Amino acid sequence: MKKRASVPYDEWFQEVLEKDSQFAVDYLKTAFEEATDAIGRKVLLGAIKQVAKAQGINKVAQAAGIRRESLSRALSERGNPRIDTLLSIIHAIGLELTVKPISAK
Repeated sequence: MKKRASVPYDEWFQEVLEKDSQFAVDYLKTAFEEATDAIGRKVLLGAIKQVAKAQGINKVAQAAGIRRESLSRALSERGNPRIDTLLSIIHAIGLELTVKPISAK
């Protein structure tokens, strides 16, 4: 069997998220920091979805206490999850939200 010369980016990135939990944390932290407008919030939902996929969508949905379809819909491009849903998902992937002052730029 021939070995592939390269791996598609999405496949590689998903593997990194699965294997490196600190990378996943840093990735989501950055996504939250950049979610200052509508585009940034959509990117954030996509980032949360990628981390949830890396941990297993079914597992995350069960831990969050929501149906898999509801999780996928909440984290879709058109998603607009309620704060309680978002917090349940964040906790299900093993994280918590924190608050800090905005630093001067």
